Amino acid sequence: MTARAADRARYDRATAHLDAPVAIVDLDAFDANADDLLRRAGGKPIRVASKSVRCRALLERVLGREGFAGIMSFTLAESLWLARSGFDDVLLAYPSADRSGYAELTGDPKLAAAVTVMIDDPAQLQLIDDSRAGGSEVVRVCLELDTSLKLLGGRVRVGARRSPLHSPAQVAEMARTVARRPGFKLVGIMAYEGHIAGVGDSLAGRPFRSRAVRLMQAAAKRELAERRAEVVRAVRAVAPDLEFVNGGGTGSVQHTAAEDAVTEIGAGSGLYVPRLFDNYTSFRGRPAALFAQPVVRRPGVGVVTVLGGGYPASGAAGRDRLPVPYLPEGLKYDPQEGPGEVQTPLLGAPADDLLIGDKVWFRHAKAGELCERFEVLHLVAGDEVTATVPTYRGEGHTFL
Repeated sequence: MTARAADRARYDRATAHLDAPVAIVDLDAFDANADDLLRRAGGKPIRVASKSVRCRALLERVLGREGFAGIMSFTLAESLWLARSGFDDVLLAYPSADRSGYAELTGDPKLAAAVTVMIDDPAQLQLIDDSRAGGSEVVRVCLELDTSLKLLGGRVRVGARRSPLHSPAQVAEMARTVARRPGFKLVGIMAYEGHIAGVGDSLAGRPFRSRAVRLMQAAAKRELAERRAEVVRAVRAVAPDLEFVNGGGTGSVQHTAAEDAVTEIGAGSGLYVPRLFDNYTSFRGRPAALFAQPVVRRPGVGVVTVLGGGYPASGAAGRDRLPVPYLPEGLKYDPQEGPGEVQTPLLGAPADDLLIGDKVWFRHAKAGELCERFEVLHLVAGDEVTATVPTYRGEGHTFL
């Protein structure tokens, strides 16, 4: 029996009492992935990206381990909810225009002490002040550095379009703007290198593309390490008591941790290891989050149909954004239909061994987005469900 076949047998036994659709997290794999992140971080603390987990119980589990510290959240409403739930170090990783949320933040000393907000433009400071509604608490602020690699005098850009702050001078001027403005305190810098951390460099069947990605990432790492160090020096000249410099991502943990200027690493997808993280030379994780759809039809030889399954991930549309049939091994989508809104035909020899009601296990393309489809996660240890915990959705929150 292959390792994957053994996993399928475990998951089927563990969930035999549960009707599909159903979502699980394999705790042995989750914990092993956490260990690997810590190993690659080389002693620097890891701030957990909540958008890649979206389950309070699992955030608590990983933050209970030595080496993990703080949350990187994705909306202000989520940040406030987490802070009210007892998480005392929440970095909002994206700027917000949530005026009611800012009124709540600036009116509550506990929330203001626990939550740090992201800015990259003076207009965001003005929006916060305009939202205070009498709230006078000092707002903790983090500046985001644009990490993209610019070539040919800026005519070619590699990386996400995020912050407008690219040069050390631009970031330092933004730091001075914060320092001059009452009601705000600059505490951190964040620089997420998505073109390094979130792009696989070992694409099956595409050796030339993989080589090009590795060359790009090598150049981007060198350029960013130098620029990030210059940015940190420039900002510390304005704010010498800066508390943290956050960088990284699951795919670049060890590379970012090697930079002296970086004090903490941001990561989250590496806990679940969705399919987009299969194509890296720098690490190998264990798939920990899966979902199962039930077989509801057997249309013919070599084909079964499961209920639902059309759960595409965000990003530029493409095959890599689709869930992938994982267990039993050897199933694939019908190219004329793909994963459907209410039913999904699957082709392959293993289909002939599946019966009505059997489970087919899938992996999502991304990590936390799976939790937008399910209200609970069943936590599996060995071949038993040891706990059933709500996702954000199961607690009545979607946030975006």
